[in-house]
Amino acid sequence: MTGTGVEAGAQVARSRALVVLRMRSRALAVALLPAAVAVILLAGAATGRLVGPGWDAARWILTPVAVLVLLAAAGIALVVARARPAMSPTIPIMEEAAPDLYRMVRDLADRLDVPAPSAIALTPDCDSWLEDRTHRAHGPPPAEEHDDIAGGGRHPHRRHAVAPVLVIGSPFLWWMRVGELRAVLAPVVAGTGPSAHPDIAAARRFVRGLDAAVAVASSPHRGPVPRAVLAGVGWVARLLLRSCRVHAAEMERGVAAAAAERAQAVDYGLRIVAQEQVGLAYAGWDRLLTRVALPAWRMGRWPSRLDAGVVAALTELSRRDRLAEGFASRLGERPACDLLEEPGTVDEAASLLAARLFHGGPAGPGPDWSPVGWSEYPEEVVDRKWRIDAARLHRVLDAMGVRPAPGSAAPNTGGPTLSRVLDHLTDEADDPTHRADRLTDRAGETHLTARSPEPPPDDEEDLSGTTPRSATLAARLSAELSREEATATPSPSATAPFTAASSTTGSPATPDPAALWDDRTLPLFPLQPPRTARELLADHLTAMICCAAMDTAGATPGLDWLDGPTLLHNGERAADLAPKILTLIEDGDSTPLRAWLAELGIRPEKPVRLV
Repeated sequence: MTGTGVEAGAQVARSRALVVLRMRSRALAVALLPAAVAVILLAGAATGRLVGPGWDAARWILTPVAVLVLLAAAGIALVVARARPAMSPTIPIMEEAAPDLYRMVRDLADRLDVPAPSAIALTPDCDSWLEDRTHRAHGPPPAEEHDDIAGGGRHPHRRHAVAPVLVIGSPFLWWMRVGELRAVLAPVVAGTGPSAHPDIAAARRFVRGLDAAVAVASSPHRGPVPRAVLAGVGWVARLLLRSCRVHAAEMERGVAAAAAERAQAVDYGLRIVAQEQVGLAYAGWDRLLTRVALPAWRMGRWPSRLDAGVVAALTELSRRDRLAEGFASRLGERPACDLLEEPGTVDEAASLLAARLFHGGPAGPGPDWSPVGWSEYPEEVVDRKWRIDAARLHRVLDAMGVRPAPGSAAPNTGGPTLSRVLDHLTDEADDPTHRADRLTDRAGETHLTARSPEPPPDDEEDLSGTTPRSATLAARLSAELSREEATATPSPSATAPFTAASSTTGSPATPDPAALWDDRTLPLFPLQPPRTARELLADHLTAMICCAAMDTAGATPGLDWLDGPTLLHNGERAADLAPKILTLIEDGDSTPLRAWLAELGIRPEKPVRLV
C-alpha cells in the first residue's frame, strides 16, 4: 500500500508534479537540440545528401556549439545532482531512545493507511513537518530489509523510495499530552502518503536540486574562475526555478490538502483542542526565549532545560490569566515527553541547539559557554548579569572622569555607588522654572551641544528625547559593549560538537547535523534586534539599582517565568522601574526614583559589590 489514496488534493499535487517534470524534460530537450541538429548534418554529409559550401559551414559552426552546449548541460546537471539540499538543524532521535514514540507514530500511520516516517527528529521550535533526507550528503537511509535474503535480486544502484523524516517541535513533547500530540501529528504523518508517489517525489528532488544549485552558485568563498562558471549555473537554475515556482507551490498545497483530508478521520475533536495548545505553547516558548534564555545566552550561559521551562512558564500563565484556567488541569495527564527514554538528555541537547539557532552560540559547552539549571539561574545569571552591567557602567563613568557631585550626600570614598550615577544624570536645574526652560530648549533643540562639553552621540535619532548627559553616557556604553563583543574569543566553530545525546539520540552512521549547515550564518533566527543605546542605558541603570537593593536593603535576585530576571524584596516582586528610569533619562529628574529608593530602604550612597 502506498497510502496515496484518491483525495482531490493528491490528484492536484500529481498533476502539478507532472508539469514540473515536463519543464525538466523541456530543459533537457533544449540542451540536446543543438546536438540533434549536428548529428543530422553529419549524417547528411556521410550519406551525400547534405553537401555543399552552406552545409559544410553549418556543420563547422554547429558541431562545436553542440559540444559546448552538451558540456555546459552536463556540468549544470552534475551541480544540480550533487549539490547538497538544505536540511533543518535537528536532534536525531533513534528508536532505542524513544520506542514508545516510534510505536505511537507507526500506529498513527497504520490508522491513516500511509507509510510510516523513516525516522524522527526534534527541533527547538513550535512546529512539525516532514523532511526528505534521502540525498547522499545527508547520510545513508536506514537499512530496512524485507526479503528473506538481504539484498537478494536487488540492483546495487536502484533508487528505493524512503519515507521522509518526521520533525517534531520539542516544546510540544513537554507541554502536550500524549493524545494531543497524536492529534497534532496526524495531518503531518498523513503527508507521507502523497510524498510516496513517484512523480511527486521526483518533482521535489528536482526543485530541491535547483535550490541547492543556486546556493552553491551564490557562495562567495571561491576563486574568480569558478565563480564565473558557477554564475552561469546559478542563472540557469534560477531561470528553471522561476518557471516551475507556481506549479511547485500548488503541488505542495495539494499535498497538504490531501494530508489534512485524510487526517480528518483520526481524533478530529481532540485535534481541535490540541490546536489551541499549539498556539499556547508557541506563546510560552517565545516568551521564555526572549525574556529568560536570551539574558543568559548573552552572558555565556545556556539554560539546559528550556522545554521543562515552557511547562513552568505556561503553568504560571494559567495562574495569572483567567482565560487559561483550564490548561493547568491537563498537567495531571501523561505528558508526551514520557515517550522518551531519557527526556532530560534530549531536553539538554535541544536547549543547546536552540542557543545556536537563536543566538549563535558555540556548538558545545566550554569555559565561556556552560549550562545552567533553573535552580541556579537567579544567582548564576540574574545576580551576575546585574553586577557585570553595573561594573561596566562605572567603568564608563571612570573613563568620563565623573566624580560625586559637590554637596552630594554620598561620601567621596571612591567606591561604586548609586548616588554617583543619579547625581550625574540628574539635571542641575531641577526647580520648576528651570525645568520649563529645559523643555523649551529641548523643543527648539538649540542648546543641545552648548549644555554638555561631551560630543553628541552618533545615534541621534534614538537619543533625541534624552538629556545631553544621558545621551553621552548611552553612547559611551554602546561603544564599550561593542568593544567587549568584538574582543570575545569564542566562535561557533571553535568548539567541538556537543555529544550529550549521542549515546541515545545519535548513531555512528549518521552524520552530525551540525556539520550540514553553515556556522557563518548563525544565528539563523535572531530573537531580537540589537539593543539601542537608550535601551542599553536603561538596562544598566536597572542593574545598578538592583545591585544597590541587594547590598543595602536585603533584596534578592529572582526569576519570573514570563518576564525573566526580577528583583524580590521581602519575598515579593518589586514594582516596575521602567517609568521612573525613563523619567531620569529623558527629563533628568531623579525625584520619583529617589522616592522609590527611600520607600524600600535602599541607600544609594553606600558602595555596592561588583564583579
